[in-house]
Amino acid sequence: MLIGVVGKPSVGKSTFFKAATLAEAEIAAYPFTTIRPNSGVGFVRVDCVDKGFKKQCQPRTGYCLHGTRFVPVQILDVAGLVPGAHEGKGMGNQFLDDLRQAAVLIHVIDLAGSTNEKGENVPPLSYDPVKDVEFLEIELDRWYLGILKKGWQKFARTVIQEKQEIHIELAKQLSGLKVTEELVQDALNDLQLNKEKPQFWTDDELLKLAVVLRKKTKPLIIAANKIDIPGAAENLTRLRKQFPGHSFIGCSAEAELALKEAAKSGLIDYLPGEKTFTVVQEGKLNERQKKGLEFLRLNILDRLGSTGVQEVLDKAVFDLLGYVAIFPGGVNKLEDSQGRCLPDCFLMPPKTTALDFAYKLHTDFGKNFIRALDVKTKKPVGKEYLLKHRDVVEIVSGR
Repeated sequence: MLIGVVGKPSVGKSTFFKAATLAEAEIAAYPFTTIRPNSGVGFVRVDCVDKGFKKQCQPRTGYCLHGTRFVPVQILDVAGLVPGAHEGKGMGNQFLDDLRQAAVLIHVIDLAGSTNEKGENVPPLSYDPVKDVEFLEIELDRWYLGILKKGWQKFARTVIQEKQEIHIELAKQLSGLKVTEELVQDALNDLQLNKEKPQFWTDDELLKLAVVLRKKTKPLIIAANKIDIPGAAENLTRLRKQFPGHSFIGCSAEAELALKEAAKSGLIDYLPGEKTFTVVQEGKLNERQKKGLEFLRLNILDRLGSTGVQEVLDKAVFDLLGYVAIFPGGVNKLEDSQGRCLPDCFLMPPKTTALDFAYKLHTDFGKNFIRALDVKTKKPVGKEYLLKHRDVVEIVSGR
């Protein structure tokens, strides 16, 4: 799974990316710091199933801390976006092309209104972040429309002349954007477009189609960054009222990065997403570090409940995409051939069946599927059984 981090320049995109991944990323207060996309691994939180078996898991990827499993996801921080990106302005064309394979987008905005539409620094609260919410969706929709309209008349005539099905051909044309036949079929039905005469679809109808497909294939969650700046919290309340269908999470990427760096250095014990931390090396902290940590505790964690960064990642994967975390295991043995207990945890799309999961583990398991076992209940389930979040599943297959 690939998560794209997007937004205009200088709003804290790269800081958010580094806070989520601890990967090296250039961070500076000027537009277009990110020229080439930064790629790294972040993690989503899952309440580990090992506690129910009175075991200690040994993850092969990711890690488990205090009973919380952190499952890896790929994150891409792309070049900043400015109005007119779909026409090639700023780093527009590169930005948009980098996003093709992303399953979900995290839109980082400057909630404090301290950067203008070009990504230039301005006094806090002097720029309205409402504009950022609006313009990014416009750019994404126009990007989809541009791809859709490229050679449209020739494409539409070919579909008619060769008696092809429009939803199948459109899905092929837009497959690079993760558009499927089912998505196109549903969109055409919802918009009541004439499938027999696509050559007569208007520009307005094509735009509506582009918007529907974009929302389905590139859902957005908005990371309202810099919430710790005075006046930003009031902006968040206003944005939620103005855009009731959007998902906003207030966050401080700088605070999360500082806490993770302190934890990495062994100075504190900090579980990402939690509302507190414990100092474990107080003797190694200088006065500046002590004051900094206390500031974060009082002004971020105590006031907001968390830095918001982990919440953004979790909601993007589990709420927007509806993914579920599935653990392979055995009714009689939870260890793999190397003795690792519950070593794997897979993020699977909604409506994943036991058979789908068998194929995920190995093609031969899917081809020779006999049944699956719910390890928690020790009961067999059929191939059409829909897996639930935190299921532990054993696949039984023939040879």
